[in-house]
Amino acid sequence: MADTEGKSEAKNFYPEIPAKREAFFLKGAGALDWGMQNRLSRIFNPVSGRTVMLAIDHGYFQGPTSGLERVDLNIVPLAPYANALMLTRGILRSTIPPAFAGGVVLRASGGPSILKELSNEQIAVDIEDCVRLNVNAMAVQVFVGGEFETQSIHNLTRLVDAGNRYGIATLGVTAVGKTLTRDARYLRLACRISAELGAQVVKTYYVAEGFETITASCPVPVVMAGGKKIGELDALRMAYDAISQGAAGVDMGRNIFQSEAPAAMIQAVGKVVHELMKPEQAYDFYQTFRHEKKDAEISVGSSSARR
Repeated sequence: MADTEGKSEAKNFYPEIPAKREAFFLKGAGALDWGMQNRLSRIFNPVSGRTVMLAIDHGYFQGPTSGLERVDLNIVPLAPYANALMLTRGILRSTIPPAFAGGVVLRASGGPSILKELSNEQIAVDIEDCVRLNVNAMAVQVFVGGEFETQSIHNLTRLVDAGNRYGIATLGVTAVGKTLTRDARYLRLACRISAELGAQVVKTYYVAEGFETITASCPVPVVMAGGKKIGELDALRMAYDAISQGAAGVDMGRNIFQSEAPAAMIQAVGKVVHELMKPEQAYDFYQTFRHEKKDAEISVGSSSARR
C-alpha cells in the first residue's frame, strides 16, 4: 500500500520492559474510573498529594459575607494561588473567568438560610448542570445528629449515585450544629459515615485532641475546614497540625479572604500544605509578602500623585 512504502517495520516494542501502571496517588481512589481520578487530580496536587481549596460558598445561606461582598474584586485575584475553588454555580457562572485552570468544587446542597434550621437542606443542583459547568466535585452538607440527619444523608447518597454515573466526585461536608459536640469521637462518626456511603472526599473540622484518629479511620482523603476567623499565625498552625496528622489539605475561606492580606495568606497556607513549611516560617513569609506589596502600592500611589 502507498502509505507503507519506504517505511521500515516497527521495532521498538521493548519486550524486556514490563508495561507501567502507576497507582493513583490519592487515598482510597485507586479503583475509581479514569475520569473521576482525572477530576480529583485537578483538585489535589499530584506532587504533594494535597490541596488548598478556597471556600467562597458562604453566600448560599449567609448572603454577602464580609470579604465576599465583591467576589470579582476580592476573590478572583486569589484564584491562581488555589488548587481549587469551592463555590456556588451562581458565582461560578457570573464571576469566575472561564480560563481559570484550577479545580471546581460546586456547592450542590442548599435550602434554608441562617434564619431557619440549616440541616433542612435538599439537593440544589442537577447533575447535568454540573456536567455543563465541567466541575470536578460536588459538595453536600451532612448533618449527622442533626434534626434532618436522614434527609442530608439521602442527599449525599443521591449525589454519589449521580456522580458515579458521570465521573464527578462527591465531597461530604460534616456539619456541626449548635447542640453537637465538636470532638474526635463525633467527627470520626460523621466522616466514616460519609465515606462508607460513597463520598470520595470528606471535609471536616480540626480538633486538637485525636484528629489523627479521624484521618486514620476515614478510608478517603480528609480535608480540613478553615472554620471561623482566627489570627493568621494560629490559622497556619492549625493547617500545619492537620496536615501533620493526616489531612489531605485544607478548605479555608474566612481565614484567607478576611485576612488583612489575603494574597499573602493564601500563599503562606500553600507553603504549609504543599511544602510542610513550619507555621512560624510561613508567617514570616506572610509578613514579608504583605509588607512588600504594601510598599509597592504606596510607591505606585506616590508616582500617580506626582503626575
